[in-house]
Amino acid sequence: MAIAATTDDLAEDGPTDNSEQIYTAGQWQLAWRKFKQNKLALYSGGLLAVLYLCTLLSGFIAPYERDHRFPGRDFVPPQMPSFLSEDGIHLRPFVYGLKTEYEVGSGRKIYLHDTTQRHPIRFFVSGDLHNFIGFDTTLHLFGTDGGEGVFLFGTDRQGRDLFSRVFYGARVSLTIGLVGVLVSIILGSVLGVVSGYFGGIVDELLQRLIEILRAFPQIPLWMALSAAIPPDIDQLKTYFMITLILSFLGWTSLARQIRGRVLSLRNEEFVLSARLMGASHSRMIFRHLIPAVLGHIIVIGTIAIPQMILAESSLSFLNLGIRPPMTSWGVLLQDGRSLTTLYYYQWLLIPSMFIIVAVLCFNFLGDGLRDAVDPYSKPK
Repeated sequence: MAIAATTDDLAEDGPTDNSEQIYTAGQWQLAWRKFKQNKLALYSGGLLAVLYLCTLLSGFIAPYERDHRFPGRDFVPPQMPSFLSEDGIHLRPFVYGLKTEYEVGSGRKIYLHDTTQRHPIRFFVSGDLHNFIGFDTTLHLFGTDGGEGVFLFGTDRQGRDLFSRVFYGARVSLTIGLVGVLVSIILGSVLGVVSGYFGGIVDELLQRLIEILRAFPQIPLWMALSAAIPPDIDQLKTYFMITLILSFLGWTSLARQIRGRVLSLRNEEFVLSARLMGASHSRMIFRHLIPAVLGHIIVIGTIAIPQMILAESSLSFLNLGIRPPMTSWGVLLQDGRSLTTLYYYQWLLIPSMFIIVAVLCFNFLGDGLRDAVDPYSKPK
């Protein structure tokens, strides 16, 4: 009766579907129906898809390569494209040229618009050589003619376009979360299921190992493990080793949660029936128990990705993770550690906004998935 009541609730909350389809729907169909009702999670998933698409096409979207320098253009404030000038309305957006002056007293360089120079923004232009989906090309989404650049997010202390560096940094900051969580899910799922399934001495050993790992303060442990990475090794190897470090520290929480789920499932009828039919331990674990907790694993993995992103950004911000010339959002935030820099050049904190948006979207998506894997629960 409880199940029938809750499925009626699903029928009322969803669109005008035939209630018979709800009664005969499978677990994943009910989960998708419940997930679609959470608009915030749905929009967050769409925004994350756009972010990862931009990451894939970062070389094309960015008008310049990540290390392209503009001499004499350090700390240029963000430029806003305009359609309106003294001559009237223009169909093509443009940015004004820049002229430099020096602030009286401090001697700080400041930039003013040179209204006598207009640089039209053109689309699908030729520029720096980059890799576009496996092919080397000079095609970029937009750019300007001549030597003057367009700086939508401003420039850093070396005259590099921050907009381009943010999209190149997304390659590391967003993918390290996926790779790290994948490794953590494999470790946490298998060890959590093994711990809950066998129990006894196996459970005791694994739980004590988890407690030892979780007893260490995170930041000092990150620092100790990151310090073990030689500073002169290849950047790709550094990326791989940072991912392994984060994965090594991130599987314990998932393992404990999966262990608790398996403890409640190992006396269920389908598990007892498989045992009576002579199923081996490996078949029990990989064929029955892991699929039974797969929805929970997906939810925990989704929530763990922003933790990986924040961990990488923290390590890189402290100069213990990804190091220049490789770029990540944490590396870009290193320029914002000075109070003087923050006072005059606030746009250097723009990468933090991308971190906040990505983390919030993953959290909203995780909340939506958590509700969806329990389709018979009533909406909050």
